[in-house]
Amino acid sequence: MAMDEAPDFWWGKANWQAWALAPLAYLYGKGATKRMTQAPAGSVNVPVICIGNFIAGGAGKTPTALHLAKFAMRAGLRPGFLSRGYGGGISRTTLVDLKQHNAHDVGDEPLLLAQLTTTVVSANRLAGAKMLVQQGCNLVIMDDGFQNPQLQKDYSLVVVDAERGIGNGFSMPAGPLRLPLPAQLLKADAILVIGDAPGADSVIRMAARAAKPVFTAKLKPINKSVWKDKQVIAYAGIANPQKFFNSLADAGAEVVEAIPFGDHHAYSEEEVQELINKAKLRNMMLVTTSKDKARLKSTHKHLMRLNEVSNVMNVGLVFDEPSTLQRIIREAVANSKKRILARR
Repeated sequence: MAMDEAPDFWWGKANWQAWALAPLAYLYGKGATKRMTQAPAGSVNVPVICIGNFIAGGAGKTPTALHLAKFAMRAGLRPGFLSRGYGGGISRTTLVDLKQHNAHDVGDEPLLLAQLTTTVVSANRLAGAKMLVQQGCNLVIMDDGFQNPQLQKDYSLVVVDAERGIGNGFSMPAGPLRLPLPAQLLKADAILVIGDAPGADSVIRMAARAAKPVFTAKLKPINKSVWKDKQVIAYAGIANPQKFFNSLADAGAEVVEAIPFGDHHAYSEEEVQELINKAKLRNMMLVTTSKDKARLKSTHKHLMRLNEVSNVMNVGLVFDEPSTLQRIIREAVANSKKRILARR
């Protein structure tokens, strides 16, 4: 189920709707758990770090993957991103080319990732990782794919949004969990909680009982002063648009109108014209997310027009403990060495 179709009852305390769907959730969770716990189909001879989440939809995986890759590059590594390419029409394993591809081809997140380093989209994670190695990458960073068993992982970091947490705690379709939390925790090496709201407290307690490390970080606007006292019309097609609108307000902007769309939303010509007209009528700046901006890269004239007039508020991930990324990479490298030696 796409996040723009996710029912509201997923995010509150479990109600009658969740309990009515509980039998289906049990069956779904049982099948998904069986699949996740299958032996990996194969591996590559470089470290593989997976950035995943427990629930359907966004929790901050892509900003985390980008931040990790930047750190790895500063450390002298050559990371490459591996993405499923959600929302893209290309089905074969493909090296993302920013000059050739748009979001209709490969999805919006791979376009963001490819701005930093080599990025491959592939439904077959093993084939995608092999292509990255062929491209000279010596570290594979998976943006999502935590529940996918195809490729052997050396470190799985699961991102949890501090506000939404795991919703009502049920598996789909009764709740947002991709499969029951205990089964997922077994496969996680660590948890990363982004934000400072209490929504992830239950996950933190369960992780502590399972002896899993819990790291914390916050998404903060880059060049915060740019937005101070600016009157803006904000729009976003991400999993939790309100989080973006709040960030704009926290940066000092006056959000005159906030217009939410569903995750990975494909903007129609009518919607584009309405956004542009609103901004012109009020003589205000249009502001969106970097992910939406990537989705506007297109040969369609209406998307090109919106792209031209839209500004981006970029955010960066700030870890509460600066040594966290070094620890993740060190453990992933150590685990990969053990894995490769064990095969010989």
